[in-house]
Amino acid sequence: MPITSSAKKALRQAKTRRARNTVRKDAYKKAVKNVRKFVVAKQYEEAAKALPAAMKALDKAAKTRVIEKNKASRMKSRLAQLIKRSTKASS
Repeated sequence: MPITSSAKKALRQAKTRRARNTVRKDAYKKAVKNVRKFVVAKQYEEAAKALPAAMKALDKAAKTRVIEKNKASRMKSRLAQLIKRSTKASS
């Protein structure tokens, strides 16, 4: 446990930040899972509708440094690719 007042404050800040980061992380993971779930179920229109929400969640996570911006970019690209390929394959 922290002893000095500055260490106590640092602990409080870390707890607050961890909680905030967890919310952002859970949001983007849930959004990405939602898109993938629609693709697996072959509901491509629903997946295309859910894609903007996933991209927004990824951008917000990257903006607040929960994940790296390159990781967010890579995930967005792969999701878009997945939907495009799946739609093309089903047609």
